[in-house]
Amino acid sequence: MSSRDGAGAGIDLTVRDLRIDRGGATILDDVSFSVPAGSTLAIVGTNGSGKSTLLRGLVGVTPPVSGEVDIGGRIRTAGARAARSWARRRAHEMAFVSQEELPAAELSVAEAVSLGRTPHRKPWAGHDPGEHDAVAAALDAVGLTELGGMSCARLSGGQRHRVVIARALAQDTPLILLDEPTNHLDPVWRLKLLEALRASGRTVLFSLHELDMVMQYADNVAVLHEGTVHAFGPPGEVFSSRLVREVFAVDSAVVRRPGQDPGADPRVGDGANPEHLVLWHRGGSDTYIDAGPEKGHNQ
Repeated sequence: MSSRDGAGAGIDLTVRDLRIDRGGATILDDVSFSVPAGSTLAIVGTNGSGKSTLLRGLVGVTPPVSGEVDIGGRIRTAGARAARSWARRRAHEMAFVSQEELPAAELSVAEAVSLGRTPHRKPWAGHDPGEHDAVAAALDAVGLTELGGMSCARLSGGQRHRVVIARALAQDTPLILLDEPTNHLDPVWRLKLLEALRASGRTVLFSLHELDMVMQYADNVAVLHEGTVHAFGPPGEVFSSRLVREVFAVDSAVVRRPGQDPGADPRVGDGANPEHLVLWHRGGSDTYIDAGPEKGHNQ
C-alpha cells in the first residue's frame, strides 16, 4: 500500500531489454527500467521518439519483439502468442488511456465511467458490488461529480477526456498508463489531474511534453532518444541543461517557486516539487555546444 493519500495500491513494474517494432522497423530497442510500486514515471522525448509505442508495447497493443515485462513478479515475455495469453488478465492489472480516446456520445457520464468496472463483473451478472463507490470516487477525482447524469455528447473536449481518465481510475487496477493525459485540458485541470494521479497510490506511467510538469509531479523520468532510454532517474537529476539541449534543442534553467523555503521538503503540501524547469529557444543550431563547465544549479 502506498504511503500517499490515495487508497489504491500500486505494483512494481520492471522492463528488461525490450524491443518494439512497427511497420517492419525497430522503433525502440534495449529498453530497461524499473518503477517501484506506487510511484509515478514520466516518459518524455521529442515527437517520434517512441513514447506512444512504448506505452502500447507495455499494454500489449503492439507486442514487443523481444524482452520481458515483469508486473508484480508475473513475467510477460515478448511475442504475439504471449500477448494473447496475457490479455486475459491484463484488465485486472492495468488500465490504459490513449491520446485521442473519447467516451461514447450516447452514454451518460456515469455510464461511460462505469465501463471501467467491466473486468470486475461476472458473466451475465449486473453491476459489481463495488461499482457505485468506484465510479463516485473516479468522478470526484476528475471533478465531474455534478455531471454524472449528463450526456457525454454535451461535454466539452476537455471534459470528455476527463471522463475517459475517470473510467481508467474506476477500473481500480494497480497500474495505470496514460498517453499524453494533459492534452485537451485547461491549465488548472492539467495540474489537478497530475496531483490526483500522484495521490492515487497506484503505479502510474504517463507520457508528457510539458517538462516542467514532469519536474513537479514525476518521481522518475525516462528520456527516449535515438531509439532507446537515453536517461533515467529523478527529474531534478536527469534534466541537466546539457541533456535538455541535446535531446530537445532548447535551453533550460531550474528555478524555485516563489515563497518556498529553500530548505523545505519538496514533496510536502500539494505533493508537487517546488522547483520548476524553464525552457527557451534562442535559435541557431539544434546541436548542443559544450561551452565549458556548467555553473549554478543545473545550468
